[in-house]
Amino acid sequence: MSAQEERHALTPPTALYDHVLHLLRDSPGGVPSWRGYSLPQKTATSAGSSSREEAKSAIREALSPLPDDPAILHRRFERLGIQDRHRHLINSIVAGLPLPAERLDAARTLGRRLIRTGTTAPTVTAGIALLGRLGGPEDVPHLSVLGLFRDLTGIAVKALDILDRRSAGVVWLAVYARRDELQPLVHALWTGDRQAMRTELVALPASPRFVSSAVARRISEACLLSDLLDDHPSDTHLVARAGRLLVRMGRSRDDAADLLGYHDGLRVYNSVVSRAGLLPPTLDNTAMLLSLALDMSSGTGVLLDWPPGLRASLLDSLGRLLAEPRWALAGATASNAEQRRRVDWIRRTGRQPFKSRAASGPFRIEVVAGDPADREPVETRVLIDGRPVVPAVFGRGPAHSPEYLLDDGRLRAGDEPREVQLAEANCTEGCCGALYVRIRQDAHHVVWEHWRQTMPGSREPTPELPAYRFDAAAYGAEVARAETDCSWSWRARSIARLIKAGLVEDPGLLSRWDASRGWISSGFDDPDTAVVTFWYVPGLASGRPERADSPLQFRWVITDDGTTPESQAAAALRRLAEEDPKSYARVCGGSRERAEELGFTWPDSV
Repeated sequence: MSAQEERHALTPPTALYDHVLHLLRDSPGGVPSWRGYSLPQKTATSAGSSSREEAKSAIREALSPLPDDPAILHRRFERLGIQDRHRHLINSIVAGLPLPAERLDAARTLGRRLIRTGTTAPTVTAGIALLGRLGGPEDVPHLSVLGLFRDLTGIAVKALDILDRRSAGVVWLAVYARRDELQPLVHALWTGDRQAMRTELVALPASPRFVSSAVARRISEACLLSDLLDDHPSDTHLVARAGRLLVRMGRSRDDAADLLGYHDGLRVYNSVVSRAGLLPPTLDNTAMLLSLALDMSSGTGVLLDWPPGLRASLLDSLGRLLAEPRWALAGATASNAEQRRRVDWIRRTGRQPFKSRAASGPFRIEVVAGDPADREPVETRVLIDGRPVVPAVFGRGPAHSPEYLLDDGRLRAGDEPREVQLAEANCTEGCCGALYVRIRQDAHHVVWEHWRQTMPGSREPTPELPAYRFDAAAYGAEVARAETDCSWSWRARSIARLIKAGLVEDPGLLSRWDASRGWISSGFDDPDTAVVTFWYVPGLASGRPERADSPLQFRWVITDDGTTPESQAAAALRRLAEEDPKSYARVCGGSRERAEELGFTWPDSV
C-alpha cells in the first residue's frame, strides 16, 4: 500500500452532515444552491439484494435488534448489501419498527447520532426515520440541513412534516422550487427575513405555471401565512396573495392532498374571506374570490374539517360581497380577449356557488367551469351527501367533463349495470390511475357500487368504498337536469357540443368520407374556437378499411363568428354533409409515413 493510500485508509470518511455544512458555508450568503446538493459518494458493496423482498428482509435483519452504536448498524448494512437505492425501504421499515417503551430513549439517541455522524445514505436515512417518530424541536436544524441532499430531501421533509411544518416547507422549496422567479422568496425563507418574505410573497407570479398546488402549500407553510396575515391585517396585497394560494391548493388538476394536508387552511380561508371587503374590486380579485367560493361549495374545500356553520357563513359573506354593484362591474372595461373571457365566465358562473347551497338531497351534480385565465378544466362534480366524490376518494385529477359523463348519458341508470370512469389522473390512467364506479338500477333505487381505483405500480391497497343507494326518481331527475343545463357553457363550447350531438345523431356525415368522430370541444389554446377532430381510414365507408391500425387524425378549427351557436353548428354540419372535411381540416395525428403515403402534408408541430 502506498503512503497516499495508507493515509486515505486511515482517514475516516466525512459525515454527510458535516459535508453539507461545508457546502453551505461555501454558498453565497449561506443559502443553499438551487436544487440542493448531490451526495458525495454512493454506498458501494460487493453484494446487494437483488429483489425488493430480499432487500426488505436484509434491512429488518440489520435493524434487529436495534443497536445503540451507529457503527454497528453501519457494519450490518454494509455486510448485508444495503445500498443507497434502498433508502426508501429503510425509511418505511424504520417508521413501522416495533419499539418498546423502555427502548424509546435509546432509539432517539441512536437516531441523533446517526444523522450527525453517519457517512452513508442508508445509515443517515435510518436516523432520519427514527427522529421522524421520536425527535423534537432540537432535531429540526439537523434534519433541515440533511434535507438539502437531493437523495434525502423527500425522507427528511417527511420527518420535518411531523416535527415542524415551516422547516419542511423551506427545505422542500429550497430543493424542488425549480422556477427562477421563486428563488428570491426561497432566499428570504432560508434566511428567515420576515419582511423580505412578505415582499417576495406578494411579488410572486400569479400563473399556475409558477405555483402548483404543492408549491402553494409549501409556500404557505414556510411563510407561516396565517401568522403573516394576523401580523398585517390591513395588507390587501397579502390578502389577495393568500386567496390565490388557496385557489392553487384547491386546483382539481393537482393533488387534493395539498389543500387537505394544509393544517392552517381554515384559518387562512377565514382571514381572506373576512377581509375580502377591503380588496379593490378588480377583475383578478373577483375571479379569485369566485374561485374560492366554487371550491368551498362543491370542490376540495368542502372536505376540510369545518366547524359547524363556518363554511356556510363564509359562503354567505362572499355571496353578498360579489353581488354588490361595485364588484358586479369589475372587468366592465375588459381590453383584451383573455379579460373578456374572464368577464363572461364571471357573468355565467357568478351566482352558481351560492345558488347551489340551496340544493339538497343525497345526490347532486354540479358542472363547474374554472377560471379561464388559469385554463382550469370544466368538470362534472358529483356530490354524495354534500361531499364531492372525486377529491374525497381519488384526488389525483379532476372529475370528467360534462361532454363525457353527461352528453353521452354515462350517469344514467338502467337494468344492465354499467361501469363508469368518473375521473382520470391528470397525467393519464397509465401513470397514476383512475376512479371507476358501477351504476345500476334496482327497482326503485339507483345503486353506485363496486368502486374501483387503478394505480399502476402501487403496492398500497386502495380504500374500500360503500355502496350508495338513491331514490331512482330523484336520481333520474337530477341527471336529466344536469344533462340539459348548459348555463356553464360559453359560445364556442356550445358550438362544439351541438356539432358533436349532430354527429352522434347522424354518424353518416363523417363516415361517407371514410372518417369517424374523434375529440370535439372548445380549443385549449383558444377557447373562442370550436375544434372538431376525426380519424381517416381509406375504405371505411365501404366496409373494407385499409390499414385500420394506421389511421390519420385531422383537426378542423371553427372560429366563433358572433352568430348564434345553433346557426354556427348547423352550418358546420351542412359543410360536413357537402364537402370532404379532409380538404379543409389539417392532419394532426397518426404518422408522417402514413400521411405522406396518402398524399397529405405532415405538420412540423406534431
